[in-house]
Amino acid sequence: MRPANDLLARTLRTPELAAQLSLDQWDRLVRQARHAGLLARLHARFGELDLTETIPQPVRWHFEAAATLAHKQEIAVRWEVEQIRAALARLEGPLVVMKGAAYVMAGLPASRGRLFNDIDILVPRRLLNQTEAALMLAGWHTTGLSAYDDRYYRRWMHEIPPMQHLRRATVIDVHHAILPDTARYFPDPEKLLDRIVPVADLPGVYVLSAEDRILHSAAHLFHDGELPHGLRDLTDLDLLLRHESVAPRFWTRLVARADELQLGRSLFYALRYARHFLATPVPAEVWHALRPATPAPVLLRLMDSIFSRALAPVHPNCNDALSPLARQAAYVRAHWLRMPSHLLLPHLFHKAFISPYQDPESPKAA
Repeated sequence: MRPANDLLARTLRTPELAAQLSLDQWDRLVRQARHAGLLARLHARFGELDLTETIPQPVRWHFEAAATLAHKQEIAVRWEVEQIRAALARLEGPLVVMKGAAYVMAGLPASRGRLFNDIDILVPRRLLNQTEAALMLAGWHTTGLSAYDDRYYRRWMHEIPPMQHLRRATVIDVHHAILPDTARYFPDPEKLLDRIVPVADLPGVYVLSAEDRILHSAAHLFHDGELPHGLRDLTDLDLLLRHESVAPRFWTRLVARADELQLGRSLFYALRYARHFLATPVPAEVWHALRPATPAPVLLRLMDSIFSRALAPVHPNCNDALSPLARQAAYVRAHWLRMPSHLLLPHLFHKAFISPYQDPESPKAA
């Protein structure tokens, strides 16, 4: 496997090394962390270890600005979840907040220094139309998608098209599952909803259970074809695992739940690359328990070659000659896992040869 020797990964593994960095290395670290969306998280880590004073004055403002932005976004996320709750108050079903917003609402260490692009929620499929209508009445609307992409979302994806608020420009991703119905592996959303946990002091709002939060993060990371923030998502997993692993029988419950939700392979990759990049501690018995989900040696070597590059920061200092090819391979793999070939090939053809000319301003479908 390609070593995780870029400066950002080394600093995340061993923050104490920061005291030995030259000014040129600090400059490189700031650039890598900014590309990876990890500048605020790195600042939070330095603060936890009383290392903030090791940051040289010429670069300190970069970290402080990122930390200020992360703090403002955390406040905004809490307020925005309140607005979503109010908009969906009449729905007879749970509002489940996921990913970064869930880390904030649950007060988890993974929320520290976390930056946000959107808020992800999960609602029962039977309430999907009612949810979309209620959000539209509250000011959120689908914008910027071609007719093809809109149809793609609604027919094949595990979510409806992203909805953006007309005044605040905040974006909501409304999910009815965590992977598409057509995916090779399909975690039953009803099983996820059966174990949701209420958010304190916010009636009607829930988050996924501890094990399901980790498995959703793993599924998202290793089934998503575009990884501009792959290392950030891997640090989410690292923080979630370290926080939950102190609970009795946590690892046994996690592996069993992964098997129940058809996410054993995703969990294996999550643990393998979290350990590779971030030295996440994983007990030996966990690897033994995951042996049924472990890829064959030839496939594992290929995946190591891909993800040791695709999960590194998208920055020239972190790339080698094979990095662009690895990211393209991760993109194709994710789509192959999401859709059978008779659906995938026409979709990729359309996105490659028709969409760029038909709707060049439209964002890519997920």
